[in-house]
Amino acid sequence: MSKVSPNGGDLEGAGAGPAPVLCFGEVMLRLSPPSDTSWLHNHNIHINLAGAECNVAVALAKWNIPVKYCTALPDNPVSANIIQYLHEKSIDTSAVCFSGSRVGLLYIQQGTDLKHGGVIYDRKYSSFGELMPGMIDWDEVLKNVRWFHFSAINPALGENTVAVCREALIAAQKKGITISVDLNYRAKLWQYGKHPSDVMPGLAEYCNVIMGNIWSANMLLGIPLDQALLAQNSKEAFLQHAKKTSEAIQEKFSACKKVACTFRFDKAPAGIKYYATLYSHSNLYISGEFEADNILDKIGSGDCFMAALIYGEYNNHTPENVIEYAAAAAFGKLQEQGDFTDHSINDIYKIIKDHAYTV
Repeated sequence: MSKVSPNGGDLEGAGAGPAPVLCFGEVMLRLSPPSDTSWLHNHNIHINLAGAECNVAVALAKWNIPVKYCTALPDNPVSANIIQYLHEKSIDTSAVCFSGSRVGLLYIQQGTDLKHGGVIYDRKYSSFGELMPGMIDWDEVLKNVRWFHFSAINPALGENTVAVCREALIAAQKKGITISVDLNYRAKLWQYGKHPSDVMPGLAEYCNVIMGNIWSANMLLGIPLDQALLAQNSKEAFLQHAKKTSEAIQEKFSACKKVACTFRFDKAPAGIKYYATLYSHSNLYISGEFEADNILDKIGSGDCFMAALIYGEYNNHTPENVIEYAAAAAFGKLQEQGDFTDHSINDIYKIIKDHAYTV
């Protein structure tokens, strides 16, 4: 497969260089108590670093992709611990903006999902949420960067973060940097009077790689859902819809050259079924189908997919290999506790060998 160039086109024969991927988003602390009161009796609770773009950065660094992380943190000892931890993960934190007075928090009981009702956000007045245009020197932050990644969570926080994202995207586009977005939708975050489809299209127009699913593309980008296809409730129909959604995204957003769609379905009583597609150069590439009877933690699976998608494109893999690796990485993350993946490249190829089959 030809490489995605900084402007979303093709760079035939280009090799993977040392220029980093820059991930931009809020880092938080995730507190995950069990569903009973034992954590109160035992004075013990699981704490993880959290944040979609941070999860992507950690995975990329794990797979030996040079990566920078841009966020906002208060200048205090807790932030110093976070920075040190990210350094230990081989992440360049030189782009972190020290401002504001607090780190955002989120609370979610163990075993539940960020997409559903169990999550409680406590990120109002966080350092990242109070970022304003002009606070980050994007010309400096984006110097020598090859790829810029953000997610739809950033513009969900408020109009000021929308403006900061737009500022970053304009700067990245001017520098010819490849831009990707994850269309992750968090209903509890869109609380400032704007519908996502009124905001996200103005940011997606800068993006060369768009990842999500057919439902998030509808909610965030206004891409129609085909109810007749959905009513069939079959894999064949979902794959047809993935192609239809991907084509509609590329027609609406001319900068977009690659569209990835994921499909994750619960499998009774406690398992999962997972597959994904990549639309590139008018072709739909389909991953194998991954199934498990049990999963450990749903959080971070989509971020792991996004990281793996970037990994494959960055390394000029074939589209078949890009989507297979991304789907396997996301599936493997479902068997890991916490927000970050610890699976190596070899681990993911073993998952492909052991668990996938093509239908």
